[in-house]
Amino acid sequence: MSGHSKWSTIKRKKAKEDQKRGKVFSRLAREIIVAARQGGGDPTANTRLRVAVQAAKVANMPADNIARAIKRGTGEGEGAQLEEVTYEAYGPGGVAMCVEVMTDNKNRTTPEIRFILDRYGASMADAGAVTWMFERKGMVIVDADRATEEQLLEAVLDAGAEDIRPGDDVFEVYCPPDRLADVTDALGAAGVEFATAEVSLVPKSVIPLEGKNAAKFLKLLEALEDHDDVQTVYANFDIPTSVMEELTA
Repeated sequence: MSGHSKWSTIKRKKAKEDQKRGKVFSRLAREIIVAARQGGGDPTANTRLRVAVQAAKVANMPADNIARAIKRGTGEGEGAQLEEVTYEAYGPGGVAMCVEVMTDNKNRTTPEIRFILDRYGASMADAGAVTWMFERKGMVIVDADRATEEQLLEAVLDAGAEDIRPGDDVFEVYCPPDRLADVTDALGAAGVEFATAEVSLVPKSVIPLEGKNAAKFLKLLEALEDHDDVQTVYANFDIPTSVMEELTA
């Protein structure tokens, strides 16, 4: 199970209070806005939007919020234009990082992200320096109490799924990015609820972290994800789940 997925699982267990739910809703709304702006406001004709709306519904985002985000993306609602930016960096222990943000002011966001990186012993890298260490894949996380591995295989194999990996109380379902909506639709048709669905950067190999490097990296990860503009942080780290839970308790 990837470090990013372990981290996502821990965050979902911790993110119960309203403040963190508001942060999740903001991130989902930004994804819906950009998806609607790029491909139109009809989820049936816009794969990225369909997946974003599905993810928002799974997170119990109110329907009115979803509708407002779509309208803002298509230009019917008010709000500044959002720009997608990916920052590449090296973190503690040499971990490769890709920080995806959506911002209405890149000139403000860039120095803020650089400051966070510097504060926790990381450094900004040139464009393309670390992205080659990742593969872009559709990834769906299903809680293990929702289905067995055999049931998942039966549901998603014909929809384009390439791999199913068991993890700590979850299954990770991987597919080509352009088949992600097909996979989530297939899960829905099979009555299997998924926890998250996204186009993810999956590391080709991982760097084990322990001790001070593990602690420093997790503080960096939390600081980045607390930034209002940050959508997702991908990194090729591996920290044992027990250690990660202890450090984030």
